[in-house]
Formats: sequence, structure tokens, C-alpha cells
Amino acid sequence: MRDELGNPVIVDTTLRDGEQAAGVEFSVREKVRIACLLADAGVREIEAGTPAAGEIEKTAIKRIVDKGLNVRLIGWNRGLEKDIDASFDCGLDAVALSLPVSDLQIKHKLKKNRDFVIERLKQVIGYAKSRKLYVIAGAEDASRADPGFLIKYANTVKTHGADRFRFCDTVGILEPFGLRAALERILKTVKIAVEIHTHNDFGLATANALAGIAGGAGFVDTTVTGVGERAGNAGLEEVVMALSQIYGIDTGIKTRKLPGIADFVSVASGRPIPQGKPIIGGACFLHESGLHQDGILKSRSTYEPFDPALVGSRSRIVIGKLSGRAAVKNILSKFGIEADEDSLGEVLRRLKRTAVCSKYYLNEGDVYRLYREIAAG
Repeated sequence: MRDELGNPVIVDTTLRDGEQAAGVEFSVREKVRIACLLADAGVREIEAGTPAAGEIEKTAIKRIVDKGLNVRLIGWNRGLEKDIDASFDCGLDAVALSLPVSDLQIKHKLKKNRDFVIERLKQVIGYAKSRKLYVIAGAEDASRADPGFLIKYANTVKTHGADRFRFCDTVGILEPFGLRAALERILKTVKIAVEIHTHNDFGLATANALAGIAGGAGFVDTTVTGVGERAGNAGLEEVVMALSQIYGIDTGIKTRKLPGIADFVSVASGRPIPQGKPIIGGACFLHESGLHQDGILKSRSTYEPFDPALVGSRSRIVIGKLSGRAAVKNILSKFGIEADEDSLGEVLRRLKRTAVCSKYYLNEGDVYRLYREIAAG
């Protein structure tokens, strides 16, 4: 089950799984602001938090609900009636219920057995439905579950009236081919709407999210910048742009707004965005290598996978150890300077030495200043 156009629906869980990252503590104001930014960008479903976590969390969720955003707001819950009550009390009309499905977690976390999990699932789905809630039934640690039991769990989700089934690669151990096969195996037997939830422990969260969609998932979980438990989750910006530019799938997200959301979440979470972070990192559209610079000057498409303007950015040529004369000449021409070959060579030699010593690239202003110094003699 997907949206009305047959496209997968983005479910952002920055306010829940993102905040579960060690040291990430959003204030009430920050949580409300993040929700508003996501809604404004076109995200249609937001997991707003865990109401049972306490009064501060409930206050934040209630304030988000009071904003009247045009999104589905979801509360995350353990498989307990009291958690569902907490979500209901916040004014939420959708809940995500989570129960472990791997024998490892059933044994060590619950200290129960498979039969207990199935009975608990039936009870909490029934309880949530009695309150007229939209129900997402999550299978925690699905990637390590017995395949037969996982199908039984998914079938129970369907037959007892939950609205969709969430497949969780809780510790990020699957790879794309295995994850797609696992989903296809379930859907071959149980015709149900599926949500895919991936983690980045092996750097595969985004790839696995895409594989889940290819395997039949109509809903995909993301977090802004990929912030989340341990190594994090599939990044909102990565999933949205990959779907758009690789698969030609329009998620309805306003991509130019992604960097602004990421900047706010970065500050609120205390986690700087790495320069090389895909899509939103500061170095994504910087070109220092002479070979690449020559290509970019002829056509940006030679070394850029998509137009930087789609995410509110632009191409930039910078100077470093591996830069060439063409780049320096191009930069100086922007200042109305037609440098001779000897001057270009001297400027480039000194720029390269400076870059090596500083361990950083030089920008257009640096090139101009150095040329003026050389020209002044």
C-alpha cells in the first residue's frame, strides 16, 4: 500500500528514534520546531515521540498535535495498554506498537516465548483499535527472526486489524539483497501494507531502505541527517534524493528545504554535519582535483550526479594540491583578470604549498589576493 500515486510514503522518526541517539536531547520547543519544518517540507507522517517516556515528552507531543499540522502524527509504544493510553491522552490518532520477534530478544528481553508474543500482539492491536486508532504493528529485530515465525506474526497483524506491518532491521545486520528477499517472502504469503525501518550499523541503512521499497514496502522510515541509535538510521535527505534521482520517484518532499532542516537538527542534536555527508555536507559540490575541475568547467554533469540547486546548493571550484591551471584561470577571469601563463604557474605553485601546509582548500578570494600580491611584485 502506497500513496494515491503509488509512491512510497516517507515516515520521519527524528523525534523518536533520532532522539534515542546517545546525548541527543531535544527541548519541547525544538521538537515542535522540527515537526513544523518536516511538515512544511512535505513529510506526510511523523513519529512524534514516545508518550510513555514521561511528562516532558507528553508535553512536546501535545504541543505538536495542537499545531494542527497536515500530517499523520504517530506515537511509539511498547506492546502495553498503558503505553497506548499515553498516546491517546496526547491526542494522537495513530500508534506504532513494538514487540520483539527474534528468539534472542524474546528470550533475553522479554523472558517469554513466541506464543506470548503472538497473544500480546492480538491484545494490544485489539485495545488500540477499540480506541479508534490507526495501528502500525512493529516487528522488532525482524532481521534475526525465524522466517516462519515472522510470517505468522505478520499474518496476525493483518487478521487482527492492524493497518500496517513494520519490518525492523533493529541492529542493522541485513544487506539489500537479503532484506528485499525477506520482505518478498512475507508479502508472498501475507498481503499487507509494509513499513521498512533500517539502521546504519554497517553503513547500509539507506541502501536497505531502498531495497525494502523495491521489495514491496509502501512506507519507509527516515531521520534527518540519519541521526539515531548507535550508528543511526536511513537519512531523510539520502532516501528522498535517491528515490528522486535514481528511481524517478517523487515523494512530495520539497528538496530545497532539506539543508535547512538538517542544519536545525544538527544544532539541536549537538551533532555537526560532516563535510562529506551525502546530499547536505558542505563538500558535496566542491571540486578541487584538476581533472574534475576541467570537466566541471565544460559541463557540470561530468562530475555531479544532480543539479545542486535541487537542494539549495551550488557548484564551487576550490584550489588545493591537485588543482590545475584551468581552475585558477577561471577564478581570476571572474575578477576580470586575464593572467599570463607565467603568472598562472606562480600563483598555482604558491596556492598548492599553502593548501598542503594548511591542510585545507583555498577559495576564490584567496586566489585573487595571492595573484594581487604576486602582481605587486
